[in-house]
Amino acid sequence: MALNQRQKFSAALFVGIAILTTTLTVYFYQLFMEANAQVGTEDRVLFIPKGTNYQQLVEGLIAEKYIQDRMSFMFVARFLGYSEKVHAGRYIVRKDMSNFGLVRMLRSGVQAPVKVTFNNIRLKENLAGKLSSYLSTDSAEFMQKMNDPAFVQTFGFDTATIVSMFLPDTYEMYWTTSPDEVFKRIKKNYDAFWNAERQAKARKLGFAPVQVSILASIVEAETKKADEAPKVAGVYLNRLKIKMKLQADPTVVFAHRDFTIKRVTYQHLKFDSPYNTYLYEGLPPAPINLPSPRTIDAVLNAENHKYLYFCAKEDFSGYHTFAEDYEIHKTNAARYAKALNEANIR
Repeated sequence: MALNQRQKFSAALFVGIAILTTTLTVYFYQLFMEANAQVGTEDRVLFIPKGTNYQQLVEGLIAEKYIQDRMSFMFVARFLGYSEKVHAGRYIVRKDMSNFGLVRMLRSGVQAPVKVTFNNIRLKENLAGKLSSYLSTDSAEFMQKMNDPAFVQTFGFDTATIVSMFLPDTYEMYWTTSPDEVFKRIKKNYDAFWNAERQAKARKLGFAPVQVSILASIVEAETKKADEAPKVAGVYLNRLKIKMKLQADPTVVFAHRDFTIKRVTYQHLKFDSPYNTYLYEGLPPAPINLPSPRTIDAVLNAENHKYLYFCAKEDFSGYHTFAEDYEIHKTNAARYAKALNEANIR
């Protein structure tokens, strides 16, 4: 009889342990694996700035409704040892993400890369602002780097020409990428672009790569038509060969730093600046924008012709009329000026 009672007790104990084990298993499964982040909503980006501590992170996750249950998240975070170190970065919090998935991602610091894209940039401050809009670094720090002679010299540029290293493209980086690493990443792409073939073409023109970029920036400002860019480049190369001033209106606009100017007048041409190619012979000191790789190639593969002049067509198509003779050019220019007047463009 006593043996039977012991058997009953053992069986009851086994059942109790099994129930407890099952209950704990279900409970821990819920803590770790059930959705707690972005429940029933959509994926969201989470930014964790440098210097954020664990408590600040948790408060932010709750306040911004990234997670529903604070205690379950904190339990999993402590269990996995995440509460001891918070990694700054840009993360994607997926829809219906579990505590385990969220904590594991944050603990490992596996950021979601950001695609850094820039084009149509004219000034260094524009470039610094664009970079800071994608990355955690303030634009002032990027400006400080670009204005540091010793720093930019390590990349082979000066404080004016450093912008030519930034070829318009899409670069994959992390939000927390440091300015130094940004410059190294951009330089790597620049060196890959300026391969042996392109460098040979530049030497044939008598240019260093940075000079090609300077001329390409003028061509880019003159025409948005890809099929016309090599012809425009040919005009400027012809002028350089005979030591004729480039007389490029976009350089005058850049010199004034007034990009609202739609029509360059004789008064504008008097403005004294090394960028004013009506006053000074040769190339300006640095690019007047960030020319696209396509326009750089247009300079390297410029058309071989005898044109020395070109003027925008009066139909405002974006194309130009080219001339070898100045008298013919004056006729073309008068026709365009008439069209501007009729359109009330001053």
